[in-house]
Amino acid sequence: MPSLLDLRRRIRSVKSTQQITKAMKMISASKLRRAQDRVVGARPFANQMLRVLNSVASRVDPGTHPLLAEREDASDKVLLIVVTADKGLCGGFNTNIIKAASSVMGKTNTQAFQLGLVGRKARDFFKRRGFNVQFEEVGISQRVQYADAKRIAQAAIEEFTSGRVGKVLIVYNEFKSVMQQKVTTEQLLPVDMGSASRDVQGGQTPYIFEPEPARILSELLPKHIEIQVYRALLESVAAEHAARMTAMDAATKNSAELIESLTLYMNKVRQAAITREIIEVVSGAQAL
Repeated sequence: MPSLLDLRRRIRSVKSTQQITKAMKMISASKLRRAQDRVVGARPFANQMLRVLNSVASRVDPGTHPLLAEREDASDKVLLIVVTADKGLCGGFNTNIIKAASSVMGKTNTQAFQLGLVGRKARDFFKRRGFNVQFEEVGISQRVQYADAKRIAQAAIEEFTSGRVGKVLIVYNEFKSVMQQKVTTEQLLPVDMGSASRDVQGGQTPYIFEPEPARILSELLPKHIEIQVYRALLESVAAEHAARMTAMDAATKNSAELIESLTLYMNKVRQAAITREIIEVVSGAQAL
């Protein structure tokens, strides 16, 4: 049976942990609001960009731009961009992303994959296991800037246009709500314009383009990749704060239950000690 001193020390330790988890929950809640506003603001722009590209791409030959071309000779080579957090204590946020990336690579030969790692957790996991890492970005989740997304997108475009890979995928946590984050795998390159032909067949309104559609695509497609990467980074940051807030809230509640249980057990131990001392005093008095 532990002594009263040990129990008091353990209760103080749990209370200190509870204060930390409660503070982390409040910090994540304050950051989540700003991150959520940025995500909500980025989604309409990214979706509208895709609709415009669909409209333009339906009027040109897909082979006119390298970012639209399917590469049969390099179809077995894939660049997989994995977006995780730089910190832990956010439940299964990082674990789910790593499992999803491992599942994608597990379907084929892992040697055919090159990795672009965003976040310290992804970097530490995959580099320790000897995967082929093409580039890494660490420390950008605290304050995502468009320049960060542009740098990642340009690296992906360079790998694709050079012919070293035939496809570029990105895996990230999509922010759904405070309680829900969805692991999403999207194809960045070649740009998927599958809906364009359906729009044209469905009676799309004809437009006159100035300059010609091919030139518009050459300007818009790189921007489109940058915007999609930027949106994915914003989604990941908002999902991270939501996951951490939920995890810290659960940890705070669990610590409160543990404190209550330890306090009850400590009171029982103290009561037993007092009872034992009383019995010893009474026994001594009777012996005299």
